[in-house]
Amino acid sequence: MFRLIASDLDGTMFKEQDSIPQDNLKAIDNLHKKQIPFVVCTGKTYSVSKDICQNLHANFGIFGNGNQIIDLTTGEEIAKRTLTLDEIRTCFLMIENQNLHVHAYTENSIITTKLLYLDLRTSILSKDKMDFVIVPSVLDYIEKQNPTILKLVISSPSSLSKLKEELEEKANFSIMYVKKTGIYRDTTIDKEYEYLDISPSNVTKGKALEQLKNHLNLQTEEVLSIGDNLNDISMFEASGVGVAVHNAYDEVKEVANFTTSQSAENGAFAEAIYQFI
Repeated sequence: MFRLIASDLDGTMFKEQDSIPQDNLKAIDNLHKKQIPFVVCTGKTYSVSKDICQNLHANFGIFGNGNQIIDLTTGEEIAKRTLTLDEIRTCFLMIENQNLHVHAYTENSIITTKLLYLDLRTSILSKDKMDFVIVPSVLDYIEKQNPTILKLVISSPSSLSKLKEELEEKANFSIMYVKKTGIYRDTTIDKEYEYLDISPSNVTKGKALEQLKNHLNLQTEEVLSIGDNLNDISMFEASGVGVAVHNAYDEVKEVANFTTSQSAENGAFAEAIYQFI
């Protein structure tokens, strides 16, 4: 029935900083034996995810929440979307004087004024895979150095819901709104905060999965996807079946076709595979 399996990494394939459960590795081996391609679908950049993709023997990778698609068996870059300088300027203009923390992602680096929220988390979890460029002004640096920017992240300890609405109204961005509060508190850095993940228009995991389906000439009903976070909802919408792991956000469970009894660290991915494959 299924000819493509797509899965998120953190919180789905494994818990933060944990090794991959052996049950999950065996399930992936089972997919390969059945010649069913496996797609890593993550919010992380390729440089951060490259080693884990190799360990999982993934066939394809969707990175940066959909701004890059790579055939991992050939190295071919199937698609790539980046922010223009005008889009970056628009974003900074709309948030000036609001005392918000902003950092920018290139393929191999994070540009920031200070490691504070999500960028601090990334520096702990992926310190050997990313360069961290600390500058007085992120916008000034981008304007002078002209790096290729995949996305911007705006973080704050207070609500960003109004800013999200304003950005969507006045600019053509794809914005993911994540709350690392309450039971979803960021335990890696021991902080509560919210962040907006800002990418070019129509960049989501779901849109990227649609592109990959077209590239492989697959139908929606032939795709199974597995995830835990809000950015995985669009991936479910582009799949015949979407599976939420037990530790997923409630909003993700509400739209999933199936929720595992196991959490990520206990082999939820494997449970999903054996349930449907």
